[in-house]
Amino acid sequence: MPADSRADDPVEAVHAAWRAEGARLVGALTRMTRDVELAADLAQDALVAALERWPTTGVPENPAAWLMTTAKRRGVDHFRRADNLRRKVAELEGSSRGEEAQVPDLDGQVDHIEDDVLRLVFLSCHPSLTPESRAALTLRLVGGLTTAEIARGFLTTESTMGQRISRAKKTLTAARAELELPTGAERTARLDDVMAVIYLIFNEGYTATAGEDWMRPDLAAEATRLARMLAVLAPDEPEVLGLQALLELQGSRTAARVDAHGAPVLLDDQDRSRWDRLMIRRGLAALHRAEVLAATGVPVGRYFLQASIAAEHARAPRAEDTSWPRIAGLYDVLAGAAPGPVVEVNRAVAHGRAFGPDAGLAVLARVDTAALGDSPLVASVLGDLLERDGQHHAASEAFADAAARTRNEGERGLLLRRAEENRAAATG
Repeated sequence: MPADSRADDPVEAVHAAWRAEGARLVGALTRMTRDVELAADLAQDALVAALERWPTTGVPENPAAWLMTTAKRRGVDHFRRADNLRRKVAELEGSSRGEEAQVPDLDGQVDHIEDDVLRLVFLSCHPSLTPESRAALTLRLVGGLTTAEIARGFLTTESTMGQRISRAKKTLTAARAELELPTGAERTARLDDVMAVIYLIFNEGYTATAGEDWMRPDLAAEATRLARMLAVLAPDEPEVLGLQALLELQGSRTAARVDAHGAPVLLDDQDRSRWDRLMIRRGLAALHRAEVLAATGVPVGRYFLQASIAAEHARAPRAEDTSWPRIAGLYDVLAGAAPGPVVEVNRAVAHGRAFGPDAGLAVLARVDTAALGDSPLVASVLGDLLERDGQHHAASEAFADAAARTRNEGERGLLLRRAEENRAAATG
């Protein structure tokens, strides 16, 4: 719901206003107070006040402005109390020459500067934080998710996630991190961190690391929303557009990735009529804008290339229409631009589909499996290539190995089923 719209249910109106304007609110307050922890607290105070008052007084004409005004008033009260305390301490110590901090002119500052959200995204991904803390803080401050929602997404307790978020905010305060956009090489590095966090969130939602569910669609959807926001705020960055395109195109398959019982459905077996055509159009449009920028000489990277691969799948009406040679070629380029074991495993899949199982097995044989730890990825791809090569006994063993490695119950069920199918094929 737009920030300036109203709803019959005041509680729903509060949540809608928070979702629409929460990031701008926290960003503006951080700019005003120069303290992200205080800014988040002030925004939360305003949110609580709205939940208490709107059911009685009604939804204001401009919910976002109401939240900002309330938060600013509480901010002024906070600084006045702090200033009075400093004055009293100075008097008790018999000195009136102590350093005094003036109350910031919060009312004199512009309510909304569009770049505040982008600044907040960069602040949430400050290098002083761990990747896990960056992801949690981004979802909390920029995504507007509750601590409970984030905890469910990452399979941890609400108290543990609350402590992680609280520590992250304290770390930013201790590091004197400011709401300023970095420049030059630092901006490039931080933008990479921002995109990496959004991609991490999406991947955890698209294929959950652990737990009973194959996917966590809400987490993937929130990451896609963040990617769209980032693309609006940084429209001349082809990698940002590539990230949005990638998440739109992959996310478009969500409804088709599980059957009526919630069991995983592989790409080849998906009902493509269930793919979200609006997300596909958005993804292809973002990719086209990135391609236009790339044609002018602006560098592209892993997200643009992965989006180009996802676009090949999106453009194929049926699985058998997929241009696997084209995908294999794109993976070859990706392997040069962003080398790594996961890329190589996916490149093995593409080469296996484009040029035959032997070609895929040859690529897979060169993968540094130790770098992937206990991941089921290599074993599951090995099983698929062996199955396509008719080596059903070996494929069954590979799938069983992969099933033993995964912590996701949905994926384990799929792998065990494929292991059994190949065992039956080998003995039948």
